[in-house]
Amino acid sequence: MGQIKRILFMALFISMMLAAGCSPFLENNIIEEIAPITFWYTKEGEDGELNMTTLMPPLLKENKRPITLKADLVRKGAQDFNYKYFRELKAGQIRLLFIDENYAKKGIMPLINMLMIEPDISSRLYIAIVKGDFEDYIKHQVHEQENLDYFLYLMFKHYEKKRQGEMTIINIHQFMKNLYSPYSDPILPVFKADKENFTYAGTALFSDDKLIATVRNIDEHIFQLINNDHYLKILPIKTLSVVLGEVRSSVHMHWKRKFSSLTIKVELSSGIKEYQGDKNIYDEDEFADLNNEIESYLEKQTTEFMKNLQKWRVDPFQIGKRSLTPFAKPLSEKQWLNHWEQLEINVDYKLSIQPLLEKEK
Repeated sequence: MGQIKRILFMALFISMMLAAGCSPFLENNIIEEIAPITFWYTKEGEDGELNMTTLMPPLLKENKRPITLKADLVRKGAQDFNYKYFRELKAGQIRLLFIDENYAKKGIMPLINMLMIEPDISSRLYIAIVKGDFEDYIKHQVHEQENLDYFLYLMFKHYEKKRQGEMTIINIHQFMKNLYSPYSDPILPVFKADKENFTYAGTALFSDDKLIATVRNIDEHIFQLINNDHYLKILPIKTLSVVLGEVRSSVHMHWKRKFSSLTIKVELSSGIKEYQGDKNIYDEDEFADLNNEIESYLEKQTTEFMKNLQKWRVDPFQIGKRSLTPFAKPLSEKQWLNHWEQLEINVDYKLSIQPLLEKEK
């Protein structure tokens, strides 16, 4: 009997401890109140202050509204968000960081550093540059798109996972790795926002932590083929009235004459999705002519794109790493950029288009 009483007493004691909790620190929120994700949008306000915007409350089943605060320090702004609602905004809930284009041109390290020293911030926090009025987009779409913050997060996650060659997706860990790695410059995706739309606009190129240029249109397609996913679902070439589909690339880079010249060879395989030109692409000779014209066009555009990278003194392809040899002293970052600016670059494309079926008679 005494043994049974002792067992019952211990069971009661353990139940009381679990109900009360053993931690000396009290949390304000129960687990059901912690949202899966939310975002911050930051831009420069008046007098050097930051305007920080998010959706509150960060919960799936409650009506959301955008809140914008002004703060001289990012951490202060994050704390002020919590004064606007009775549930505390957890740092670990932040999965998206949108940065205004003009703010990014002046340098984003203070913002990135604050997030990096926050222990609860996920290393998979996505970062993107925004052109246009993102605040206006949020105000209007929060009532049109259910769980807008979660919808945006799923979009980033989808394109990162599928790697469809349609957009650049970068998380904070990747950005920091490229920022501090020798012979490397970071990149971020760029989106354009207005009252009705939030659309992908290209890839932002950075020198250190400052936005230098945005890659768009055909240059964006070339960037994806050479550096990012090595795949494009479609590659429209308006000049030649053709759209290539399922484009896959294999890229080889070779030095010549002791790093005085670089040759970039790009092998492409694809099919034709659409053609509105004046050639008969069912004729073998005219089909070959079109193939050669596409190769020449891509060689010209890629050469111009590489010259712009040299002019901007950025190396997002990390070509400088290819200059390292076992027995030679590596160039400093400054030495490499000076060399990169003057480097002779040759581009050669080899395109293999899947043969077309014979036209039915």
